[in-house]
Amino acid sequence: MVFPAYFWVLFAAAMLISALGFKKFIWFISLGYGLSIAGEGLVMSALFGKSLDAGTALACAVFVLYGCRLGGYLACREALSASYNEHMAGEVKQNVPLGVKLVLWVVCAMLYVLQVTPVFYRLLGGAGSNAWTYVGVAVMLAGVALESAADLQKSVAKKADPWRFVDKGLYRLVRCPNYLGELLFWTGVVLSGIGGVHGWQWLPALIGYAGIVFVMFCGARRLEIRQNKNYGRDPEYQKYVKSVPILLPFVPLYSVEKYKWLAG
Repeated sequence: MVFPAYFWVLFAAAMLISALGFKKFIWFISLGYGLSIAGEGLVMSALFGKSLDAGTALACAVFVLYGCRLGGYLACREALSASYNEHMAGEVKQNVPLGVKLVLWVVCAMLYVLQVTPVFYRLLGGAGSNAWTYVGVAVMLAGVALESAADLQKSVAKKADPWRFVDKGLYRLVRCPNYLGELLFWTGVVLSGIGGVHGWQWLPALIGYAGIVFVMFCGARRLEIRQNKNYGRDPEYQKYVKSVPILLPFVPLYSVEKYKWLAG
């Protein structure tokens, strides 16, 4: 499998942006993630500007929207939430060796590029847009909307009662609706590639999709462990976690804590 030159241009952009992680380790997978996706949307728009049509232009624009929204939300949370910073100080490793940082930097940047390859290969092949492009973009927008609403509902709930778990609104559907929004967004990206991605090109696209699904389940597990520690003695919390799925709606998966292979 040989990647075309433009693929490495996207990779270089993701490397440059995600290098934020050398300032603060968590930024490799937070600010660096969101801003890398936004940057890739802009780079693809520039690289393929002459061949963009309505559907592919929308897909690139939604990448920018998604990344800027996520990056902005994460930046504001760090700037304004003392409790979040206190929690992260205890959970995120300090004094991470340079070798570990370098490996994570490269791996994250590559994952961020693989995630956008369904749109990239459609543009590279000059396939234009088809019905799947618009279906995919619609699903992507639904994912952004779901994640945004979930983050807003959590912020409002925590301001009202910082010491209670959130179980209102979208949190009655699943316990991690923001992660569900992520999964929905990237599912839309994969759908957008149907008819424009061919043969072996699906391999990097599906690796990127599997990678972000794995990351979301890892995040759900970390959140579950933290919430069990904070609220485990609360009878209302116990009732909540036994009746609301952790990540996938209508799928009776209520806990992933025991799956230690999700410790990534």
